[in-house]
Amino acid sequence: MLISFLLALRAGGLKTSLTEFLNLLEALKAGLAQASINEFYALSRLCLVKDESQYDRFDRVFAAYFKGVEAITKEQFGEIPEDWLRRHAELLLSDEDRAKLKALGGLDELMRQFQQRLQEQTAAHHGGNRWIGTGGTSPFGHSGYHPEGIRVGGASRNRSAVKVWEQRAFANLDDQVELGTRNIKLALRQLRRFARTGAADEFDLPASIDGTARNAGWLDLHWRPERHNTIKILLFLDVGGSMDEHVRVCEELFSAARAEFKHLEHFYFHNFVYERLWKDNARRYQETTATFDLLHKYPSDYRAIFVGDASMSGYEIAQAGGSIEHWNEEAGAVWMQRLLDVYARAVWLNPVPESAWGYTPSIGMVRDLIGNRMQPFTLAGLNRAMQLLRH
Repeated sequence: MLISFLLALRAGGLKTSLTEFLNLLEALKAGLAQASINEFYALSRLCLVKDESQYDRFDRVFAAYFKGVEAITKEQFGEIPEDWLRRHAELLLSDEDRAKLKALGGLDELMRQFQQRLQEQTAAHHGGNRWIGTGGTSPFGHSGYHPEGIRVGGASRNRSAVKVWEQRAFANLDDQVELGTRNIKLALRQLRRFARTGAADEFDLPASIDGTARNAGWLDLHWRPERHNTIKILLFLDVGGSMDEHVRVCEELFSAARAEFKHLEHFYFHNFVYERLWKDNARRYQETTATFDLLHKYPSDYRAIFVGDASMSGYEIAQAGGSIEHWNEEAGAVWMQRLLDVYARAVWLNPVPESAWGYTPSIGMVRDLIGNRMQPFTLAGLNRAMQLLRH
């Protein structure tokens, strides 16, 4: 079984050696993973992966290979009992039933009622319209439906949650992924402005030949600075949640941008930009960058590229405290405007098909904020985005 796991890792692009695999077998023999898939996951990643940029690839291969054995455990949800969140049935509502459901009257009222439920509820409830549970039309829980609610556990289905009651771990995008097509690179090459800057460390063959000829055959070597693309890019990447299904195309863009731009800085955000961003998803709670610091560090000659599906609750954009994961003192729209005031040449790439944009109100809100510079993440949209960034 483990030999085929090694082969699966290699097929997935990891360069795991036989020595590393033997180290894993020795560790298992010593009893370092005692019949727990969680312990085996941690041990195998420690033994088989030597480059942390490959952790995401390892996680994907591991999840696919051991699917159905046992799910890797997640953070518990405070004092909410697990049986309250165990899914019991699928909720089927007609369009007419969905239309009858009303929001609770704003974010403040939703948070007040959620706190009240936590204090009052003493048992599991499923399929109802009030308590924390699964199914039904309650605004608290998962696997049901409500136009505005707090998702507790489960997976996103209708993408209408105002808050998510859990701490989630996101994986960094892999900037070494092999591109399935050269089209993204070709589109990015439209954004070029070459210059020779820095130390003269590149051999200048034509000048050396000319200098040697003029020097009566005595060798006269010449050097010159390397030629680089001087365009500077800030890449802001939405990660986690509904963006999970777009990871592949984001990784392709990330890889292409790494290859094309010498001056590239990337930052992650979840759903929308606020007062803090981060560069490493594994440490997004410990190591963050204040957005004000970013605005002061990178001058206005940088171009900004935002990548995200812009699919979220409108509160996350327009209201203080609307962030799905923390309490933001200022609305996301305020922070976006600050970024646009400094980086006037900016675009937003949206992997959601353009034909579906009208069904999600938040996409329209982001388009208005970005000044109608949102483009679909297609070849044509990418070409138009590069044209916008050139001017």
